[in-house]
Amino acid sequence: MIDTLKSNWRLAVLILIVAVSLFVLLSPTMAPADGEGFEDDPTADQLTNLQYGLDLAGGTRIRAPLIGMTAEDVQFGDDGRATASAAVADELPDTDPTDVIARQQVVEDPDPTADGELVVGTIEVVNPDISEQQFAEAMDAVGYEYDSIRDGVTQETRDEAIEVIEGKVNQAGLSGASVRQINDPTGFFILVEAPGEDRQDIRELLAERGSVRIDIYHQNDEGEYVTDRAVLTRDDFDVIQTAEQGGDGQGPHVPVTIRQDSNIATDFQQTVVDTGVAGPGGSTCRFESSPEDTDPCLQLVVDDEVVNSFGMNPGLADSMRAGEWSQNPSFILTTTSFAEAQRIAINLNAGALPANLDFDAGTQSFISPAQGEDFQTNALLVGVLAVLTVSGVVFLRYREPKVALPMILTAFSEVIILLGFAAYLQYPLDLAVLAGFIAVIGTGVDDLIIIADEVMSEGDVSSRTVFDSRFKKAFWVIGVAAGTTIIAMSPLAVLSLGDLRGFAIFTILGVIVGVAITRPAYGDILRHLLTDR
Repeated sequence: MIDTLKSNWRLAVLILIVAVSLFVLLSPTMAPADGEGFEDDPTADQLTNLQYGLDLAGGTRIRAPLIGMTAEDVQFGDDGRATASAAVADELPDTDPTDVIARQQVVEDPDPTADGELVVGTIEVVNPDISEQQFAEAMDAVGYEYDSIRDGVTQETRDEAIEVIEGKVNQAGLSGASVRQINDPTGFFILVEAPGEDRQDIRELLAERGSVRIDIYHQNDEGEYVTDRAVLTRDDFDVIQTAEQGGDGQGPHVPVTIRQDSNIATDFQQTVVDTGVAGPGGSTCRFESSPEDTDPCLQLVVDDEVVNSFGMNPGLADSMRAGEWSQNPSFILTTTSFAEAQRIAINLNAGALPANLDFDAGTQSFISPAQGEDFQTNALLVGVLAVLTVSGVVFLRYREPKVALPMILTAFSEVIILLGFAAYLQYPLDLAVLAGFIAVIGTGVDDLIIIADEVMSEGDVSSRTVFDSRFKKAFWVIGVAAGTTIIAMSPLAVLSLGDLRGFAIFTILGVIVGVAITRPAYGDILRHLLTDR
């Protein structure tokens, strides 16, 4: 028994790995961590732990570049990033400092006669209404030397945008959604795929930058109504809870807590007292009335649009004036609807996009869930047809069940192992990945045929010594072919080439599994069936 196991250990390894793959694929204990809503996840196969991609689950795909222009090799002099952004924004019409992104690094001065360092970098303008000429004139007006101005933003800005969009889709509860950067000869694009989601909902989620701030509208010392901008921004919040419906006279809202470090809570407390928002008896905001008929207002501003204005109840105002509120700096951001409250919570948790997406310069597509199910059915039929075709050819070629049947079972085992990988990694299956599976079946059977032909080509193979010699010769050919395939597919697996990446990844995985596990195991099976000494 022990000797048999030692001589067929490769087959034992294959059986063990197939068993583990089936466990990962089918066991409820290996379901995704957020498995509470697993049966409602449009990307999930309820019978297995597999996740489906957009092609097979239906949903929305949006591909768009970020809006912006970049001035390269800018020399900032002694100005810091904030100063540079504000200076350029002041020279551009209808542009805030948040629309100008300065990135800096310190380098040695290339002038050998100079003694010191240079602060250089890039300046990006992400306001879609600014032309290249206006940008150049603004740079000249502030006195910053630069090399050139080009369309597009920097890689750092694209990375920040991807991080923010990932936060948005996660906060919105979009199961299976993915965000990544792709590029082609025309430039760089952000690709968002949301299986099972409507195109309009995804576009609305991505259409806004999501900049949220609190302004105060009040009378100054001269009696004029003014607005103090950005008394609180997203970075000032410590805890941002989920949106709530409200009740008992309280409308939809988002509970928040202000950071207590850096005197942020204390400064805000003093500001609302000084401006009269936290006056005796609180304040009753009537912002939409005439200025002469309103108390000071807190304004909730999203993407420079006032979405709600509200005053302060007497109890909260009293704690502000007494200086007690800053010890537990919590309050609520009231909104006009629950949908608006959800939007505020998502934007506050995910952050603001550094630049808007240019939908007009990109592409959008939608696959209905019913069409996705049709794709699943058709993909299954194609897979079954491929297996039946391969099986028929193998039987016609050998007419020996003891050679052909293990070949087919071994090929099937590769597919099970790859499905186990996909379930473990929660890699969404799409048409490209399934094409990779079919390619693995084809190349795998080719390799098994090479093994069978080599060990049976020269007549009697009853001796194990003869079998091992011929098998090693066949395996050498298979190993070289596998190496060539891996090298050829590696660029597709590494580069951002969309669906081709999934095809390449699973083709490479299939080749590795074949060479390391299934081909040697098939050799053990043949040796056991064909040799007797």
